[in-house]
Amino acid sequence: MSASGGSRAIIAAFLANMGIAIAKFIAWFLSGSASMLAEAIHSVADSGNQLLLLLGGRRAKRAADREHPFGYGRERYVYAFVVSIILFSVGGLFSIYEGIDKLTHPHELENVWIPIGVLIIAIVLESFSLRTAIKESNHVRLKGQSWVSFVRHAKAPELPVVLLEDIAALTGLVFALAAVSLTAITHNPLFDAIGTLMIGTLLILVAVTLGIETKSLLVGEGATDADHQRIVDAILAGPEVHKLIHIKTLYLGPDELMVAAKLGFAADAPLAHIASDIDRIEDRVREAVPAARVIYFEPDIYRPGDDRTPPTSEFVIKSTD
Repeated sequence: MSASGGSRAIIAAFLANMGIAIAKFIAWFLSGSASMLAEAIHSVADSGNQLLLLLGGRRAKRAADREHPFGYGRERYVYAFVVSIILFSVGGLFSIYEGIDKLTHPHELENVWIPIGVLIIAIVLESFSLRTAIKESNHVRLKGQSWVSFVRHAKAPELPVVLLEDIAALTGLVFALAAVSLTAITHNPLFDAIGTLMIGTLLILVAVTLGIETKSLLVGEGATDADHQRIVDAILAGPEVHKLIHIKTLYLGPDELMVAAKLGFAADAPLAHIASDIDRIEDRVREAVPAARVIYFEPDIYRPGDDRTPPTSEFVIKSTD
């Protein structure tokens, strides 16, 4: 994912959410709608989340040092995980609490046309934000890849986070509009409380999804199956290596993949030739998978009778026989 593309989507979402949050708070103050208050808090949480994503992207660009020799690229995952926690607690749990409070202490809405108008405007603004996120995501989404697969397998967390937030925001706005409209038509505040509970449940579901996906990135993910196969093919494309003994990959950040492998060379190969061969193999790997920026190859002696069949998984342990 290009950093500029992710930043454009984040900034568009931040500006939309800040304007919408102010309008929602005004509408809540004038009408007393619990759905409007839940939506206002949701927009504030989203605005803070976008600032966190921008901060994470900026901090991840710091150069590697002695304490963090592989750099700070994975800080983007940390901030994305914090976003999911904020969305769960500030957005989801607060909305659930407010909905339960309105169920136990119902009251009529005032100036109901104000929240309805604000919600319609918010739906339009949020649609533009989602459109920007979709447009930027399409620049990096693989051809034929589903949106579910894109969210699950994207190594850069910003666009999936913004996409899910915008979808949740639009869905929540529809819930709030339906709840306020039904309350105005029936004069029954129960619909407003139910709408608030639905918004809270939606936010919790999105937050849990984000948390699960970013946790996987934090723990450490390897190359995709396609990139793994490209790396294996690049290693074995030339005559240098007689056997790929084992290989491991790990994303150090969204745009930086580490590749470590043990390679079997001829027993009588001079050290200078092996070093030169490894340099050529590294060039082929970087050309096949540009994200493979950190590469460690360990040479080993090729034993007669071994074949050049590539490993079928990340972990293939060499026999000690």
